[in-house]
Amino acid sequence: MVLIPGARLGPHQPLLCYAWLAGRARGAAAYHVEWPADRPAFAGSADAAQWVIGQLTAVLDDFPVRKPVLVGKSLGSYAAALAVDRGLPGIWHTPLLSDPHCVAALRRASAPYLLTGGTADALWDGDLARRLTPHVVEIPGADHGLIVTGEPLARSAAALGRVVTAIEGFLDRWVWPG
Repeated sequence: MVLIPGARLGPHQPLLCYAWLAGRARGAAAYHVEWPADRPAFAGSADAAQWVIGQLTAVLDDFPVRKPVLVGKSLGSYAAALAVDRGLPGIWHTPLLSDPHCVAALRRASAPYLLTGGTADALWDGDLARRLTPHVVEIPGADHGLIVTGEPLARSAAALGRVVTAIEGFLDRWVWPG
């Protein structure tokens, strides 16, 4: 597995951490991508997409597993273009469904992928997600971090539990069937 962070929290935030634990329980090797401290400010989404692809190309070229699962959060979902080009499955947390570069890559995918998002996230489009793939987890009221704001934290933890259960099912059924 290659775990690709979003713009802020790094590769050890809960969504990526639990995906890694699910992979590890299934014997997967993992690489945790860390963005450099001097990450550029992007002039637009095309620049961001190109930068993410540039960062990940060398990682994938050197990764010891020929067909890893890519797991990305937000900014990391630009790596969907690499997943498509290499026929790799993906798990995309809060993908940038408002961005045509990300959506175009997801439309071209031949390998299965899972999308997770929340209805309170302006970058999420649940109807589009369901048109792109049958593998969707949508959390009512969840924001871009999949946190259900204004509710007790237990509600966000339960949402994370739903996402983790979907990840395990996706890995077992579509990526590494028994």
